[in-house]
Amino acid sequence: MSPLSPMRARRVKARSIATDGAANRLRYLALTRGRPLWSLAESVRPVRRRLNAFLIDSAVREMPARPEPLSTRSDYTSWASLTDRTYLGRHLPPTPSRAGARPTPEQASDLFTRGDEMIPCPRSTVLFAYFAQWFTDGFLRGDVNVPRDPRRNSSNHEIDVNPLYGLNEEATGAVRAFDGGLLKSQLVDGGEFPPYLCEQGAVKPEFRALSMADFDRLDTAQRDTLFATGGDRGNVQIGFTMFTVLFLREHNRVARLLAEENPRWDDERLFQTARNIVTAQVIRLVVEEYVNHITPYHFRFLLDPRLGATLARVPWHRQNWASVEFNLVYRWHSLIPSRLVVGDAEVPLHATLFGGPLIPKAGLGRLFEDASEQRAGRIGLFNTDPALREVDRTSIEHSRALDLAPYNDYRAHCRFPRVRRFEQISGDPRVSDALRGLYDTVDDIDLYVGLFAEEPGSARAILPPLLTKIIAIDAFSQALTNPLLAPRVLNPATFTSLGMRIIGATRTVSDVLHRNIPEDPRPRFVSMTWRGAL
Repeated sequence: MSPLSPMRARRVKARSIATDGAANRLRYLALTRGRPLWSLAESVRPVRRRLNAFLIDSAVREMPARPEPLSTRSDYTSWASLTDRTYLGRHLPPTPSRAGARPTPEQASDLFTRGDEMIPCPRSTVLFAYFAQWFTDGFLRGDVNVPRDPRRNSSNHEIDVNPLYGLNEEATGAVRAFDGGLLKSQLVDGGEFPPYLCEQGAVKPEFRALSMADFDRLDTAQRDTLFATGGDRGNVQIGFTMFTVLFLREHNRVARLLAEENPRWDDERLFQTARNIVTAQVIRLVVEEYVNHITPYHFRFLLDPRLGATLARVPWHRQNWASVEFNLVYRWHSLIPSRLVVGDAEVPLHATLFGGPLIPKAGLGRLFEDASEQRAGRIGLFNTDPALREVDRTSIEHSRALDLAPYNDYRAHCRFPRVRRFEQISGDPRVSDALRGLYDTVDDIDLYVGLFAEEPGSARAILPPLLTKIIAIDAFSQALTNPLLAPRVLNPATFTSLGMRIIGATRTVSDVLHRNIPEDPRPRFVSMTWRGAL
């Protein structure tokens, strides 16, 4: 059952009819009604495959396809703006704001801050929040230089599992064992983990190619608890570390299986093939568990091996390039509770930062189950822990530095009607009154604020409509253009027959976890969806 009150449910329905537009609303109703018909369609394999390709293609076509004519490099098109991916892409041209029409970033960030109680999400668990952070931080990466330039990024623009493998060959080499295709690891309390990065507060010579976010803020004792991971954020928060540890175990498990089947292969081929398999597994989890959790539809998307051949002919099948807007829509800090369940304790959010030492004590299986049993917060205004307020303020500040077009312009760009009144954004008086008190008109609302001010389109939805559409457009077009999914690549020659079977047997995070907790092999409940919403 949804926790939405009858009054809020009526608000959602009324707001959707008024603001979604007829085509959007009809499509939404068709996909969220008639479960028996959708179940029937899914039971017929050829029908499901055609529907899968059609719905994905239709979702991405809701916005003009890449390449974007502009990037954050300049406000006009040039060869550099079309090719230099150290800058972010942008969907709309710069639009300077009217003087005095918007609040300061400090005032606007007040719209996000949570009160005494978290508003729970109707369907999501903390595991969903952990996975979202881990996988998106691999390709939505800002500038690593100080001071940071909001125009620049340090991304490879691919789902390449760089939180585990690193952004470049030097980082990858630092975490490889160069023996049997394995990644370096150690046993801690019977479980496999990355080796420690430091000794007596200094980075070990073998790991000098690695970088670590916020390293200079840590004391010697904290540094000695850091794991050596390919990504610079591998230790920042316990959920991030949990997923990196899980996929290190999966990589090494796969490499050992490949070595058994291919005794003449050298270390390089074993490593590269295991990496291909793990990367394809992550993409499958993104499509078949993560995206299906986000959408309130009855149809379940799948990573069909034949999909690559179909989508290779569509106009949006272009080189990946993360946009500044895509980066902004993934600031889902309201998902994170102010207190997190970790083993036998409920600890404040700040205690899970650099929380790697907590993992061996509780055990990886227990922590994944804890995250699956705890509800996440509802994505929206007035629901972010105060400790994360600075991130919201910086997001608004950077979006203005780039002169991002306002919220209403992006609604039009994504084929929604422009809103005319604050109440069309949200029927919650607290939200609409707060917006009215800070912005001159609805046309002045920052994209970042408007994205999270909207109410979800139904009781089952976890994201507001505009946010859902931007996520669908960019998520599908970024994931499904991965070179590993190309028709001439997605085959046993790339992955081996064993690898194809492993990928085929991986549909959920639970599948991966239960293959990799030999120190505690009991069954665990592992899900991005809250038990009460299943």
